[in-house]
Amino acid sequence: MSAQLDQVLAQAANDPDVIETQEWLDALEAVIETEGPERAHYLMERMVDLARRRGAQIPFSSNTAYVNTIPAHMGEHCPGDLEIEERLRSWMRWNAMAMVVKANRLDGDLGGHLSSFASLANMLGIGFNHFWHAPSENHGGDLLYIQGHSSPGIYARAFLEGRLTEEQLLHFRREVDGNGLSSYPHPKLMPDFWQFPTVSMGLGPLMAIYQARFLKYLHARSIADTANRKVWAFCGDGEMDEPESMGAIGMAGRERLDNLVIVVNCNLQRLDGPVRGNGKIIQELESDFRGAGWNVVKVIWGAGWDDLLARDKEGILQRVMMETVDGEYQNYKAKDGAFVRKHFFGKHPKLLELVSKMSDDDIWHLTRGGHDPHKIYAAFKVAQEHKGQPTVLLVKSIKGYGFGKSGEARNTAHNTKKLDDEAIKAMRDRFQLPISDDKLPEVPFFKPSDDTPEMQYLHARRKALGGYLPQRRQKADEVLVVPELSAFKGALEPTAEGREISTTQAYVRILNTLLRDPSLGQRVVPIMVDESRTFGMEGLFRQIGIFSQVGQLYEPVDKDQVMYYREDKAGQILQEGINEAGGMSSWIAAATSYSTNNRVMIPFYTYYSMFGLQRIGDLAWAAGDMRARGFLLGGTAGRTTLNGEGLQHEDGHSHVLASTIPNCVPYDPTFSHEVAVIMHDGLRRMVTNQEDVFYYLTLMNENYSHPGLKEGQEEGIIKGLYLLQEGGKNNKQRVQLMGSGTILREVIEGAALLASDWGVDADVWSAPSFTLLARDGQDVERWNMLHPTDTPRVAHITQCLQGSSGPIIVSTDYMRTFAEQTRAFVPAGRTFKVLGTDGFGRSDTRAKLREFFEVNRYYVAVAALKALADEGKIKASVVAEAITKYGINPDKPNPVTQ
Repeated sequence: MSAQLDQVLAQAANDPDVIETQEWLDALEAVIETEGPERAHYLMERMVDLARRRGAQIPFSSNTAYVNTIPAHMGEHCPGDLEIEERLRSWMRWNAMAMVVKANRLDGDLGGHLSSFASLANMLGIGFNHFWHAPSENHGGDLLYIQGHSSPGIYARAFLEGRLTEEQLLHFRREVDGNGLSSYPHPKLMPDFWQFPTVSMGLGPLMAIYQARFLKYLHARSIADTANRKVWAFCGDGEMDEPESMGAIGMAGRERLDNLVIVVNCNLQRLDGPVRGNGKIIQELESDFRGAGWNVVKVIWGAGWDDLLARDKEGILQRVMMETVDGEYQNYKAKDGAFVRKHFFGKHPKLLELVSKMSDDDIWHLTRGGHDPHKIYAAFKVAQEHKGQPTVLLVKSIKGYGFGKSGEARNTAHNTKKLDDEAIKAMRDRFQLPISDDKLPEVPFFKPSDDTPEMQYLHARRKALGGYLPQRRQKADEVLVVPELSAFKGALEPTAEGREISTTQAYVRILNTLLRDPSLGQRVVPIMVDESRTFGMEGLFRQIGIFSQVGQLYEPVDKDQVMYYREDKAGQILQEGINEAGGMSSWIAAATSYSTNNRVMIPFYTYYSMFGLQRIGDLAWAAGDMRARGFLLGGTAGRTTLNGEGLQHEDGHSHVLASTIPNCVPYDPTFSHEVAVIMHDGLRRMVTNQEDVFYYLTLMNENYSHPGLKEGQEEGIIKGLYLLQEGGKNNKQRVQLMGSGTILREVIEGAALLASDWGVDADVWSAPSFTLLARDGQDVERWNMLHPTDTPRVAHITQCLQGSSGPIIVSTDYMRTFAEQTRAFVPAGRTFKVLGTDGFGRSDTRAKLREFFEVNRYYVAVAALKALADEGKIKASVVAEAITKYGINPDKPNPVTQ
């Protein structure tokens, strides 16, 4: 009786017609043999569809068996010299280890990670040797998001290539004195090397998805030929728990981003222990990605398993593979072959029989797919050639591969950075490094001469692929012409009598001017997150269209209107839906296009300010790391301008967050002419000069009249402070009033109250950027400290105020700390009082909110009077009189605590 019949009989208890079942199975087997698995799959899908349409309740499963997706007989073998490649990988493993161990023997607090690269080495080696193109005349270059913790292995490869020196390796994680290597991929710190930052974890996969879509966008708009380029993103299986890692996979499937490959290094472990000790992370991820429309390729088992699986006619081995949880798999690789024989193959007597002729060493050397070059090559080949879908490769590997008892497959593997002499010797022996015992205590780097076959092979492979990777372009080759400031005439002039607009409207006017500009127009990238109509930008829908790879397959419901919703294959707008992280990721892709595509793009990402830096702060830091260039526009900004939305919708702190990013240039303009001057300066710096900065502007949806630009104000606007309105000269008392954003108008009204009600003159200063004033002051303060014998420099805010008189009162729509950062640079001896909107937001009219947060014209006037009283220039009773006159309740609760 055949084994196949045994299986059928074993299932007979649950099968009312065994013979009929066998006939169906035989028929399916015949289809597979004669017409191939694709035909068999089609027939099964048709039958399942028919059964469901006839009412059968057939459970859905997006999982396949726990085996390699590519059958052994269909996998393409790696064409390279695998013996040489293995030696090169061994040397890279050694040098990566030596780099981290040396650093921590010098200073045990430097840290570093060895285990991630140890599990990735084969995958990275196959990619660098056979797949990943550098930018060249014939290829735009592939884009690599390298798993952050594997950076030592990338440095080790670059060292063998001669792109990094031994001195640099000796300065791993020691960058302050120069010539060091950053802990993780940091373009800011290594601007000609790393393409992208991939730590914090989760940001790599998210940014890679939108990067791939942006390549499609550039191609569709005929700005760059990106047809043969791929985006490859490497991440760990533990990293997939980050919401950002999985949050956009549906978009990638929907957009059919077949230029995207995500490789999940499934070594089954994270820092503290197993990723899914009680489950199977590969199966879980397969279901998620397959359900999102991805091409899923599993690389689980090395070639040594192929024969066992072929001889497993009853499917027992596959069943045990599926039933074994990841915690068990981790345990097997932390033990030995005898343990695996007993606890894995021992789960069924027929499995023990299957491996009866194999020694314990033979069993131990049954590899996982992530350490089999042929299996990896076959999977990469499929990913490279697949059309119509993004591809995810789920590759099973061993964390700490090669470390033996010092960390291989152990819970401590992630933090392994210090190896003792015995462990180093064991690694030397395992990877056959030609290093003598007496040299081992030094943990020397190994680099053979350039004329060896291995080194020649290394360079030849990269030459065939266009050059070395990773590499980063620091400036685009092209030159775009920025229009003169006068091009924004409409925003620079005073509003007509009786005409009121918001700074949001001023911005939209400027954007429309840029879209019509012959040099810059096609490079403008408007990015929205379902708020175009909020900001009055819906007119752009028809004007320039919304990018869609399929165009518009429906007639929009508002087609009869002038500003109907129009999608287009060459559309210019990136509409990301309700998705701030996606909007920011698209902005990053466009803002770094000068580097990744040699095309200067000018992205404008417009969003509710409250849902900007607060929600995507980590991505904003990544943008700084990537030397992004572009404009972030926080609309309906400030805590009191969005009057009806409530606690979480009112922004009183985005400028505080923006101030923490060194290359973010933030402004809180009040008037249209300020917006125009600031944006023109941003274009000059980012497009003309190609400086690595990005601009953050807060915009208001509150309408009012605008005074227009006066000659000589430009420099002060850009620096962050200028005299907007000089007070009268007839009164005895004088104060300096300062503000930004929409609250500057309350400051102006406060000045009028002081003059009319109390005989106090006030100069009014517009402060478009307290953050830039603070940075300038800090820079001056530092210079003066370090140059004590030179003529002291003077900060801009100090220069502006030192010729003035009287207390200085500031009011903004942000937390007090926003303006407080300039206190140290106010002229000595001057009273400096700051009003701000600390506390939670709430819903009410703008007037009531400004009263509640104590930043309106009346509080400005009272604060000025109190400062004068404190200086002995007026009586305290005058302040009390003002409080009564303006209906202020002195006993109302502090808004900070409400």
